[in-house]
Parts: sequence; C-alpha cells; structure tokens
Amino acid sequence: MDRLIYVAMAGAEQAFNQQAVTAHNLANATTTGYRAETTAFRTAPVIGPGLPTRAYAVDSTPGADFTPGVIQTTGRNLDIAVQGAGFIAVQGADGTEAYTRNGNLQLGQDGQLQTRDGAPVLSDGGPLTLPSNARVTIARDGTVSIIPEGAPLNSVTVVGRIKLVNPPTDTLVKGDDGLFRVRGGAPAEADPNVAIVSGALEGSNVNPVSAMVDMIASAREYELHMKMLQNAESNAQQGTQLLAINS
Repeated sequence: MDRLIYVAMAGAEQAFNQQAVTAHNLANATTTGYRAETTAFRTAPVIGPGLPTRAYAVDSTPGADFTPGVIQTTGRNLDIAVQGAGFIAVQGADGTEAYTRNGNLQLGQDGQLQTRDGAPVLSDGGPLTLPSNARVTIARDGTVSIIPEGAPLNSVTVVGRIKLVNPPTDTLVKGDDGLFRVRGGAPAEADPNVAIVSGALEGSNVNPVSAMVDMIASAREYELHMKMLQNAESNAQQGTQLLAINS
C-alpha cells in the first residue's frame, strides 16, 4: 500500500509537469527559432525510515530538441537564419553570453544590433553598434556591412562580424529567458563553419500534431495515477473495516 501511494503520487505530479511543458511548446509553435523542451523521468528510491519498498518519479535532466526548423524567406535585411547546426551569440539580461536561433534582429535607439527581445547581438569584440539610417547587409559568415545614407553603392564598410558558435548540444542549458548557455558559464568559441542565410527566418521546430498527442497522453497518465490513489484509499478503508470487525 505504501509503495502504491508513493508511485501514484509521484507519477501524477510528473505527468502534470509534463503537461505544462507540452503546453509551453504548443504556445511557441510559431515562435521564431524556438527549440522544443523535452522531459525525461526516472525512478528513485525514497530515503528514510521503513522498508526500502517505496519509490517515486523524478525529472532526469530536462533538455531541448535541437532539430532544425523550416527556414522561410522574408526579404528583410536584418532577418537571419542559422543554416544547419549553430547559434547566434547574444548578451543576456544578466550580462552573460547566451545563444539563440532567433535571427529576427532590429536596431535599438542607440544603434545597437539586438534581437526582438532586446538582447544585444555580440561580435568577437562585444555588442555590435551600427550607424542610423544606413543600409545593412549581413554575409553568410556573419560579417555585417553598411552603406551610409546617400553614399554610392560601392561605399561598403565592414563594421563587425556576428559571433556564431556551435558548442556541443549536451553542454547547453536553456534558461528561463529562452536563451541557451554553456553549462558552467564559460563562453563558447566562435565557429567559422557556422553559416547563416540573410533575409530569412527559421521557424519553431515544434510539431503541433505531436504536441497535441503528447498532451492527451499526459492527461490520460495523470488520470491513471489518480485512479491508483483512489484505489489505494478504497483498499485502506476496506482494510480498516476488516480490522474493526476482527477486534
């Protein structure tokens, strides 16, 4: 009985948490460059007094699905999409270096190149700042060039190069801000093999149909665990009645 209660209770909790993760993925099915979150569970023994028969389910290193999304052409100069593996380096709100696949870029009021969420885009020398009213082009290797307003088309000036990285995905941790960081906090080295497509954006890699199926499966698992708890309560009540009769 004791073991049944712990298994059902922990299973119901993790099924509920899995529903929350799936709902979050569904909500970001159209978010540019979004990487679906994944969940994994394992069984662990309950440490404490009593017989070693109790167990419960725990999260086992939640991660992300790094499958590339579909690249769609937009024709906008400040839209970029990472082709294949790799990430765009940005500066998080906490000042640390972080990584994203969302290449929907814009110029801030101070001319700083940043994501739509306001995270500054990094080069090897820090955040990139561009002059206002200039025509911006971004090359395949991340090189950012400008043509000043009113200048001839051959007056191209290179202002920097976006830092593109490709750290091992098993070393990346996704933060609450949606950005990835290397476990331990060390910045990743720039990778010259990472390529981008200018004038395009990468879509989310969430499959809405699969996510809906996962949502239904999690709901049924939760109901199953709750029925187990109800059965445990019913068994306990019947056991109490039998003890009362025998006494």
